[in-house]
Amino acid sequence: MTRRIVVLDDTADSLLARIQAVRSAGDVPLVADARWPAAQRASVDALARTAEPPAGAAWATLTSGSSGTARVVVRTEESWARSFAAVSALLDAGAEPVVALPAPASSSLTLFSLAHALAGGPRPALPGDDAGLAAATAFHGTPHALRTLLERGALPRVRTALVGGSHLDQQVRELAESRGIRVVAYYGAAELSFVAVDDGTGLRPFPGVGVDVREGQVWVRSPYAALGYLGDPGPLRTDGPWATVGDLAELRDGALTLRGRADGAIISASATVIPEEVEAHLRGLPGVRDAVVFGYPAGGVGALVAAVVEPAAGRAPVSAGLLRATAASGMSPSHRPRIWFTGDLPRTAAGKPARAEAVRRALAGEVRRVAG
Repeated sequence: MTRRIVVLDDTADSLLARIQAVRSAGDVPLVADARWPAAQRASVDALARTAEPPAGAAWATLTSGSSGTARVVVRTEESWARSFAAVSALLDAGAEPVVALPAPASSSLTLFSLAHALAGGPRPALPGDDAGLAAATAFHGTPHALRTLLERGALPRVRTALVGGSHLDQQVRELAESRGIRVVAYYGAAELSFVAVDDGTGLRPFPGVGVDVREGQVWVRSPYAALGYLGDPGPLRTDGPWATVGDLAELRDGALTLRGRADGAIISASATVIPEEVEAHLRGLPGVRDAVVFGYPAGGVGALVAAVVEPAAGRAPVSAGLLRATAASGMSPSHRPRIWFTGDLPRTAAGKPARAEAVRRALAGEVRRVAG
C-alpha cells in the first residue's frame, strides 16, 4: 500500500482523533493552518496529492517560513518518539499533566507535542482552549507566546516552560521565573528536532545528540533528524551520520553559543555582520520589545545595517537618535544599524518574527522610518 500525505484542518475539535485515524490507516498527517493564504493552502494540497513520501515517513510538517520560504519536512515515527522520555523529564508536568500549546498545530513544535500526547504525554491545550490554558501545568512554545500569555495572566498553574523557536530574552526568563516557572530553553530546527537545551547555564547537547562546529557551522549526530523534504529542497545537508541546516555557532567548554544563519549574513563594506547578534543587543535596549536586522542595499558598500524595531508594550516609538546613542554603547561601528524603522513586527503562525515579510515591508515603505 502506498502511503499518502493527508492534509488536516487545524480545528481543535477532535484533532487528536483525526490525526490518529490518518496514522492508523498507514498515511502521513500534515496539519494545515486556517490562516494560510488560499494560494499557500492550494500549493500544499497539490504537493500532498502528487508527492510520494519516502519509506518510513510518519509525520509531515511545514517549516515556519520565517525566512520567507515554507517547506514540507518529513520524518519517521521514531525520530520524535525517541525523545519523548527526555522531554517528559524536562516538562516535569505533574500527576495530571496538561501542556499549553499556543502555536497552531501546523507548527512542528506543536505537532511534536500532539504526537507526544498520542504516546501518553501531557494532554494538549491548543489555541482557543481557555479552560485548558487555565489547567495547564507546563508550556511548550516560543518566547513571544510565553511573554504574551504571562502578561495576560493566562498560565496560573504552569510550573515549567519549554521554550524554543527563537531567541529567549533574559527579560522573558526573569518574568517567568518571577511567577515561579522553571524555564528550559532549547535550540532545534524542524529538520533536526531537539539539538541543545539551556536551563539558564548555557546550551548543552540534548540527550542522545552529538554536537560539532565545523568552519563555524553547527553539525549534529542525532537519532531525531528528519528524513528530508517533499518538493523543493531546503538547507538540510548531511555528511554520513552528521547533519546541518547551516546555523552558525561557537562551542566552548561543551556549551553552544548561537550566532545565526550563515545565509543571512550582511556584507557591509569590509565587515560581515550576523543579524541575530545585533538583534540580541537591540532587545536589551530600553523600550525595545523585539527587532529584525537586515541589509539595506547601498551600492558600493554592499549593504547598510538596518533594523526594524518593535516598541515595548505600552511604550511610544523610540527615536532613532536614542537608538543610535544606546546601540553605540555596546556595538562596534560596523555592526551598528544606520537605518531605523519602527512598528509591530509581522509574525509566523508559531510567533516568531516573520523576517522576510518584515524586510519586505521596510523596503516597500510600509513601516515608519525614523529619523535621528
